[in-house]
Amino acid sequence: MSALPHAPARSAHVRATDVHVALGGRPVLAGVDLAAAAGDRIAVVGENGRGKTTLLRVLAGDLRPDRGEVRRAGSLGVADQRIPLDPEATVGELVDLELAAVRGALARLDAATTALADGRPGADDAYAAALAEAEALDAWDADRRVEVSLAALDAGADRARPLGTLSVGQRHRVRLACLLGAGHAVLLLDEPTNHLDAGGLAHLTERLRAHPGVVVLVSHDRALLADVATAVLDLDPTSDGKPRAYGGGYSGYVEARHAERARWEALHAEQLAERQRLADDLSAAQNRLRDNWRPDKGHGRHTRATRAPGLVRAVHRRQQDLAAHVVAVPRPPVRFAMPELPSHPGARLLRADGVGVTGRLRPVGLALDSRDRLVVTGPNGAGKSTLLAVLAGALAPDTGAVTRARPARIGWLGQESRAVEPCTAAELFAAAGGHGLVDLGLLDGHDAHRPVAELSVGARRRLDLALVLAARPHVLLLDEPTNHLSATLVDELTAALTATPAAVVLATHDRQLLRDTADWPRLTL
Repeated sequence: MSALPHAPARSAHVRATDVHVALGGRPVLAGVDLAAAAGDRIAVVGENGRGKTTLLRVLAGDLRPDRGEVRRAGSLGVADQRIPLDPEATVGELVDLELAAVRGALARLDAATTALADGRPGADDAYAAALAEAEALDAWDADRRVEVSLAALDAGADRARPLGTLSVGQRHRVRLACLLGAGHAVLLLDEPTNHLDAGGLAHLTERLRAHPGVVVLVSHDRALLADVATAVLDLDPTSDGKPRAYGGGYSGYVEARHAERARWEALHAEQLAERQRLADDLSAAQNRLRDNWRPDKGHGRHTRATRAPGLVRAVHRRQQDLAAHVVAVPRPPVRFAMPELPSHPGARLLRADGVGVTGRLRPVGLALDSRDRLVVTGPNGAGKSTLLAVLAGALAPDTGAVTRARPARIGWLGQESRAVEPCTAAELFAAAGGHGLVDLGLLDGHDAHRPVAELSVGARRRLDLALVLAARPHVLLLDEPTNHLSATLVDELTAALTATPAAVVLATHDRQLLRDTADWPRLTL
């Protein structure tokens, strides 16, 4: 790891070359290349478990790669999922920790100024270096910038308050505010939109777009990626097995990824078709050998003996051709395949009249028929999840009533996964009435046959969705369905929800999903 910590933002850069990392004997990163200069904002995307957080740790110098090289210039700010202080520490101590580079730069400038005033030897050079360091961080304005970000992120400004008295979300917002205000040339951010409301998201977007140095960003928030990223590094599998970098921002990445996926599928299909052709040729040659080994009546042994060697050679040639043929392009990942959900035309599937829950949901009414669409919006605590639970029949309302058509099946995806079952994902899916879990494109064969307790958070979320779809519901109630899902899967899911004949109700804060469903009716709580 090579690092120049005091380079100004305009000289900041991060470069990783052929990085390989294995954890617990399992390859996590293989052949990763990344290059970012000042003004670049690189989004790192991929399914859960592809090594996105591991890559940030390598770039930060916290993890040494098994192979490859990392070079970095510029002071470093890292926002990961860990708070580096105990709950007894105060907000002010966390601010001081995150502004340690700023505090150190100002202290060194004060010392250099004193030395310069005293006329000490070499003081001129020391003062120039200290001044350049402080200017690179814009150190004099750092505390004001932190205060602005603390307010914008609703993180609280009481620096004497112990961290343990803050919510988890507040603690992360305090840390993010410090990093946005510290003036670091290089920012490495792991899921920074977690725990942010609309105002906080707007502030984060503005600050990242204005950042003069390098930003490397891991996020599932497609709206943030669309608004901020100048390039994308995709760690998901590709046709040659290597991570792929895309220019043109997030939209350029989506377009290029779709085109590359189409080429991958076409090449794989071509190679399978060629292998099948060679197998058919071999089968035909074997049939000719068998049939011509017995010449027509009236022909003798001489004819049989003459034909046989040529037929045998033909079979051997085709056997060699088939053995030599290699399907060099790996099988593409399975796309999400929404099952055909039923409709019930001419009948009201579900109706809610003045349903409310004391302290959680004000009275509200709605009606759903097949192919109806509805997006439920509102701030945290407005009752979105409560409403979906009432509609699903999992929670009884204190006021009003819900009427469901007798044949209508309701599928409800809550925000939290169900209790862990002592079985495999495939067994749980089959018990829910589903068939062909892997064919859905939500879990691969490996995860489908693993115990549910061993699945990652993202895989559990995919299984939750599969279980909802297994019952072939007439009505889909989806509470924050994009949580823990990759951008690729969310795009495929959004397209499927738009086309399904089932009625669909979404409760979401996902800004990109809200943009993609802008033409759906809204119910604001």
